[in-house]
Parts: sequence; structure tokens; C-alpha cells
Amino acid sequence: MIGFTERWLRLAAGLLLGGLTAVAELVLVLGGRLRRPTARRTSSVPASALRLAALERRRLAVFHAAELDPPRTGQAAYGYVAARWPLGLFGLLVLLTSLIGLAYASLLVWAWFVMDPDHLGTVALSGLGGVFLLFLCAQGGRGLAQLDEQLARRHLGPSETELLRRRVGELAETRAGVMQAVHDERRRIERDLHDGVQQRLVALGMLLGRARRATDPAKADALLRQAHEESAHALTELRETAWRIHPAALDERGLAAALEELAERSVLPVEVTYALDGTPPPVPVQTVAYFVAAEAVTNTLKHSGATRAEIRVTGRHDGILIHIEDNGTGGAPHRPTTGGLLGLSRRIAALDGHLTIHSPPGGPTLITAELPCAS
Repeated sequence: MIGFTERWLRLAAGLLLGGLTAVAELVLVLGGRLRRPTARRTSSVPASALRLAALERRRLAVFHAAELDPPRTGQAAYGYVAARWPLGLFGLLVLLTSLIGLAYASLLVWAWFVMDPDHLGTVALSGLGGVFLLFLCAQGGRGLAQLDEQLARRHLGPSETELLRRRVGELAETRAGVMQAVHDERRRIERDLHDGVQQRLVALGMLLGRARRATDPAKADALLRQAHEESAHALTELRETAWRIHPAALDERGLAAALEELAERSVLPVEVTYALDGTPPPVPVQTVAYFVAAEAVTNTLKHSGATRAEIRVTGRHDGILIHIEDNGTGGAPHRPTTGGLLGLSRRIAALDGHLTIHSPPGGPTLITAELPCAS
């Protein structure tokens, strides 16, 4: 109820301010057309139009949550204010009409106590008429707000060509980020294999060679026993490396099971809350969500000094949210430029998602990944 009231109050405030600025826009347009053009006036009109257009842009951002580009030229701004002032005045008329409707609707609350009992039917009809008028004004005000935003987008931009150009730039940047993330992942896998499994296999080969050359049966048996233990260690490290590349549980039992397995393998106490119902997210989204959680937990172990961590998976209307929170010392960069957090941001950007890092000095650290599921 509070959010509903706040939303409609914001709409009413936007219409009121839009009506007041429409008066200034009307004065500017009439003044620019009626006055005899001079060099000074010709330059002052576009400058005034620029200021009014900038004011409208801020009004639409604050009261209607519309993100618009700044006006580029005075001519474009003048065209916008010249086309907008009738809309603003009409919004002011709707707002004044809604006050009349509110006055009549309020009769249903107080008129029963002061009016003559013979006129109660008139009170009821007037009150209901006021409620209906309020409903019409509310719908009209919302429609005017949408028209206001569309008009501003048409004159101030961004245009369809500009939006397409920006989108191409974002895709090129995302593609480069994904390529770099894949390259970093390949180097990490090579390093794990070289420093871990390969060294184990080399030691295994040396033990087997020494066992073959040994003349003492007891020594040969001891070497073979060491070789057997070394092969078990190598197999364990190979499984760990394969698990870090892509856990089998993610394909076989889904994201929730993979996160539970991640928590069980971690030496840090990790609590997992999975609150997604219905159809599971697409496989690419689940994969990125898992690696976001895994990389964040790894960073927590390496850098934060935390004693516990929590992973929460929740849904939203068009995707899922992954929250990873720890009680460490904080200090993680808000916009990472290197390291694992940069890799996370690139993976998320590849799905048109968004990464938010809140990590003040002293902690705690909260990492939130928004992953859209729409195709």
C-alpha cells in the first residue's frame, strides 16, 4: 500500500512540475515566434530551450524513472519544448480534474454526518462519480507520462541508430571479455595440470623405475607401495581439477546440488539457500551462476580472512540473483580490473547480466550477480 501510494504521488508530482515547465515552454515558443529575430535573440532562444530540455530530462528521471540522453543541440531542444508544452498543460488539466474528483469522492467519508438524510442518495451518487473521475484521471495521468517519455526519446534521443551503435559496442566489448576469460581459464587449467597432476605422474614413474632396478625385494616392495599411494594422489588431484573445470553434479542434478557440493568441499563453513521454484534456469545461466559462487568462495578463502560465508539464490521476474556474503575484512574493489572478480564480471556480461560488489573496509563483503533468463 505504501509503495502504491508513493508511486501515484510521484506521478502526480511529475505531472505538476511538467505542467509548470509547460508554461515556461509556451512562453519561450511564443516569444521566439513573435519577436523580431536578431542575432542576440536567435542565440538566446536555443540556449533557453537547452536549459528547459535539461530540466525536463531531470524531471523524467526523478519522477518517471526515464533515462534519457542530454539534449545535443539547441535546435533539437527547441523542437522538443515546442512539441511538449500542449502535453504538459494537458497533464496539469488532468491533475486539476483529479482534485475535483477527490473532493467529490471524499463525500463518501464525511458527508453522511453533516448532510440532510433526504439527500443521502445524492451523496452516494456524487461520491461514486468522484471515485470514477479519479480512476479516469489516474489512467489518463499514466498515459500522459508515457507519452511524455516517448516524446522526449524521439527528440532528445538516443535514436534507434544510436541505440544500435551502443549495442554493437557492448557486444564487441563483451566478446573480447569472454575471449580473455576463456584464455585465463585455459591458463589456469594448464597450471593446475602442470604443477599438480604432472608432477605426481613424474614421481610415480621414478618410483616404478627405482622399483624395477632394486635388487632387494623388500626395498622394491616399499617402492611399489609408495608408487601405489602416489597414483592414488594423482587420481585425486585429477578429479579435483576436472571438478573445478565443470562439476558433474551441475549436469546431473542441477545448480542446487552443485552448490551444496561446493559447500561440502569448502574448508570454510558455507551456508546455501536455494529459493528457486518451478522450471530451472537455462543451462548456461546455471553454469555461470555456479562459477560465480565458486570463484567468490575461493576469493573469500584466499583474501578475506572470513570465518563463514553464505550463498543465496533467489528469483526475480526475468532471471535469478546470486548473493555471496562473507564476514571478512572487506576491501574488494567496486570495479575489478584484474583477478578472479574481473573474470566473474566478464562471464556475467556475456549473458547481459550485472555484477555488484559491496565491500567496505572492515567488511562484510556482498557480491550480487544478476543473471537474466530471457532468451
